[in-house]
Amino acid sequence: MTDTMVTKIKLPSDQDASGRNLGAEEIAAVSEAILSGTLTSTKGRFVKTLEQRFAERLGVKHAFACASGSAAVHCAVAAIDPEPGDEIITTSITDMGALAPILYQGAIPVFADVDPQTCNLTAKSIEACISERTKAIVVTHLFGNPCEMDAIMRLSRERNIPVIEDCAQAFGATYEGKPVGTLGAIGTFSLQQGKHVTTGEGGLVVTNDDALARHMYLFINKAWGYGDPKPDHYFLALNYRMSELCGAVALAQLEKLDAVVRRRVELAADLDRRLQGIPGVSVPYVGPKSVHTYWKYCIRADKSVVPEGVGGVARLLREYDIFTVPRYIEKPAFMCEVFQKQRTFGKSRFPFTLARPEAIDYRPERLPGTLEALDGILVIPWNDRFSEADVRFIADAIRNSVETLRGDA
Repeated sequence: MTDTMVTKIKLPSDQDASGRNLGAEEIAAVSEAILSGTLTSTKGRFVKTLEQRFAERLGVKHAFACASGSAAVHCAVAAIDPEPGDEIITTSITDMGALAPILYQGAIPVFADVDPQTCNLTAKSIEACISERTKAIVVTHLFGNPCEMDAIMRLSRERNIPVIEDCAQAFGATYEGKPVGTLGAIGTFSLQQGKHVTTGEGGLVVTNDDALARHMYLFINKAWGYGDPKPDHYFLALNYRMSELCGAVALAQLEKLDAVVRRRVELAADLDRRLQGIPGVSVPYVGPKSVHTYWKYCIRADKSVVPEGVGGVARLLREYDIFTVPRYIEKPAFMCEVFQKQRTFGKSRFPFTLARPEAIDYRPERLPGTLEALDGILVIPWNDRFSEADVRFIADAIRNSVETLRGDA
């Protein structure tokens, strides 16, 4: 065993001020919003300015702010306008906030398998799930690592099925030099507490399609046609508006995004280097066409080399006060009760009652890549406010933990 003495360091956390860059700029912006007396985005300027600047940053025609990342996905699904019982292909490794909107719109989530190395969907796994009922595809750029979008978009064009990009964890990530969120029909983003840009809760949707943009704008605003000659509530929709207070914070945060992304990538490269040579441990795989922006940093531990695998590493890292998440999610999304017991609206089981049996076959063995991916992954908290000493501490703690599990002399 290497004689590496590791002194505990309290790592910055994105759940409090130690790991967030909130400061004077956000305070000034919020103060200005409060002093204006206008806190609704229908009358204020902060949310509108945020939308304009975010669209400019991504080079898209339309961007709209909304109440949360889940609301952003809901706006996107609603704009696709599925019929009850239509199918939307999605990933088996995702947050419920990206799945509930599909059910709320009366559609059926069909889970495609993932690449065990990246935990992302592939064109091949998506194609295997396409049916005559497929209305859309939702791809999630997990942890900030882009999916292989060239093959996915080629499939999308061939089958005439729109792609929604879930970029909640992928601010600043690119594929073939293009920002994620701009490759599919719609991109969705989250401003939740732990994301690259935070307002506590909040979301953004982007598109180049005028018709989709119109639908999403209306959906955020109860389908009320603000500014129309004879406005009305044109269809069933919710109030998903962002307040001016959140808009003010987001505007200040957006100015810091480039530095946040750059720092996260630099620190990840440093940890990549420090983890090289640790038996059984592999660093995140990033494709040659991708720029990964590290919402989290994930290692893999081979159980055949590291006894107890990621669970054992996580257990020992707790002794260093490094609180990691083995498996990312305890179980694949389709194993949650909402899917297994079809608990939706009262006792109706809607929309599952409209589904093809094959579409709601949620047996784990159907998705072996998902099981392999979750079994081998350890999610390490990641933060642009880490120092080089923090990264060295994490690397040394991982090395010592692996050596302890292996019993290396």
